[in-house]
Amino acid sequence: MFSQLDEIERKYEEISNLLALPSTINDPNKMKALSKERAELEELVHAYREYKKTRKELEESKELIATENDDEIRTLAKEELRQLETKLAELENRLKLLLIPKDPNDEKNVILEIRAGTGGEEAALFVADVFRMYTKYAESQGWKIELTDANETGIGGFKEVIAIISGTGVYSNMKYESGVHRVQRVPRTEASGRIHTSAITVAVLPEADEIEVNVDEKDLKVDVFRASGPGGQGVNTTDSAVRITHIPTGIVVVCRDERSQHKNKAKALKILRARLYKKVKEEQELKIHSERRSKVGTGDRSEKIRTYNFPQNRVTDHRIGYTSHNLAAIMDGNLHELIDALKSHYQMEELKKGRSQDVNQ
Repeated sequence: MFSQLDEIERKYEEISNLLALPSTINDPNKMKALSKERAELEELVHAYREYKKTRKELEESKELIATENDDEIRTLAKEELRQLETKLAELENRLKLLLIPKDPNDEKNVILEIRAGTGGEEAALFVADVFRMYTKYAESQGWKIELTDANETGIGGFKEVIAIISGTGVYSNMKYESGVHRVQRVPRTEASGRIHTSAITVAVLPEADEIEVNVDEKDLKVDVFRASGPGGQGVNTTDSAVRITHIPTGIVVVCRDERSQHKNKAKALKILRARLYKKVKEEQELKIHSERRSKVGTGDRSEKIRTYNFPQNRVTDHRIGYTSHNLAAIMDGNLHELIDALKSHYQMEELKKGRSQDVNQ
C-alpha cells in the first residue's frame, strides 16, 4: 500500500510542477486537465502526508520514552504516544478507504426516474412526495433539477416523474437510491383511517456522454405532438413535445417539459443515452459477475430497499439496517445522514472485499 502511496505522491508533485510551467499556463485545455487530475489526488496525498508526519512524531515519542530519565516527561510522552497510535490507526484506515477505486460515474449528472408501483392513487401520491424529497435534497446540495416528463393523476400524484439532476458529485450521492421504496400510512383517499402499504420504484441512471453511447439517427423514430397539462389543459399551441423510440431496443422516451421542440429532443436524447448506457453496463456485469451481481444502483426493482412508516415516524433502509425516527425531516430533503451511512457501509464492503482478495493472493 505504501509503495502505491509513494508513487501517487510523486505523480501529484509532478503534476504540480507541470502546472507552474508557462507552456501549461498558456494552454487552457492542458491547464484544465492537469488541474482536474491534481484535484483528484489532493485528498489522498494530504492524508498520506499527515500519516507520515504522525508516524514520525510517534517514533520520536518512543525514542523519548526509551531515553528520558525524568518520570514526568516520560508520563507525558506515553500519553502522547497513545494519542498518536490512535490517530495513526485512523489515518491508515482513511488511506485504505481513499485507495478504493472510484466509480467512474461518481461525478456524473443523473437521470432520476420515479414510478408508481402497487397501491394505485396512494402510490402515485407517494411518487410526488419522494420527488419533492429529492428536489429539496438537490437544492441543499446546490444541484440543478430539471423536470423532463411527468404523468400526473387528478389528485396531485404522479404515475411517473423523470428529471435530470446536475451538479458536483450527483451520482456518487444518489446511486444508492435505486430500488423499491415502500410506504406505510393512512392515505388521503382512505375514509376509515386504515393503514395501507404501497410501493414505488426509483431508478438513478448516470448521464452518458455521446462518446460513451453512440446513438445513430437512423435507429430513432421521432414523433412530435402537442403537450398538455393536467386534465387536458393546453400547455402551448405548438407540437413541442417529443417521443423518441430507439428501434433496436424498443426503449421509448417522452419529453414535454420545454416549449421548444429542439430542447425537448435534446433532453429526450440525454435520457435515452442514460438508459442505453445502463443496459450495456448491466449486460457487462451479468457476463462478468453473474453469480454475485450487485443490485445497488442498478435500478433493479425486484427488492425492497427502504420503508417509510408514517404512523411510527420511522424510515428503515433494509440493506444496511439503518433506522431513523425523523421521517418528517427526511421527507423534507434531509437525506444527508442516511446517504452518508449508505456510502460508509458500501465503502467498508469494498475494503473487506479488498482484504479478502489480498489474503487469497
